[in-house]
Amino acid sequence: MRILIIEDNKDIVANLFGFLEPKGYVLDTAANGYGGLALATEHEYDAVVLDVMLPGLNGLELCRKLRGELGKSTPVLMLTARDTLEDKVAGFESGADDYLVKPFSLVELEIRLRALIRRARGVQAKAPVLQFGDLTFDTVNYEARRAGRPVTLTRTGYTILKSLMRDAPHIVTRDTLEHDVWGDEPPDSDALRTHIHALRQALDKPYPFAMLRTIPGIGYKLVNSDDES
Repeated sequence: MRILIIEDNKDIVANLFGFLEPKGYVLDTAANGYGGLALATEHEYDAVVLDVMLPGLNGLELCRKLRGELGKSTPVLMLTARDTLEDKVAGFESGADDYLVKPFSLVELEIRLRALIRRARGVQAKAPVLQFGDLTFDTVNYEARRAGRPVTLTRTGYTILKSLMRDAPHIVTRDTLEHDVWGDEPPDSDALRTHIHALRQALDKPYPFAMLRTIPGIGYKLVNSDDES
């Protein structure tokens, strides 16, 4: 998942990178409002972590521009040292989706980010047919095809494929896949590795390049060409 962090506190930015990058997040950062606005204009992100008090263009003004001038619906998690009701109302009225008061827990921030991203992807997740490159998956009839040829999987395999296609080409962490398949009670054994092996056999073995890639220590992702790592 790709996250834009707009924050001028270097210590907070360093903590976010140290916590989120090892989990497979791709992070961009800007230290002022105008820089953050430029990145949000040029790129697509799964979520934005936005500080209220920024030099140049504050977070409230930036969020209004994202929603108004740019028409962006990207989830915004707003960070602030202010915790009054009036401050929270101002944040939500500017277009923020959630509000986290400093100092905050990195674990809580990630939980909130994941909830925002899942909510934003609700419509996409309900789409009857997912597509990535020459791979399609009819999520209603559980029919997957690569280059027009059927890809036959178990129900668990289809669940994993749906999670990977939903986030492609971004990395999906092992924890996320385990939660998608087993909820809050994943098995003690390394069951995920077994299902990934079966998915790889069905998805990649008959084709000229492997779409399913392992990111050691982090998770898995789909790619659309043999040149991608």
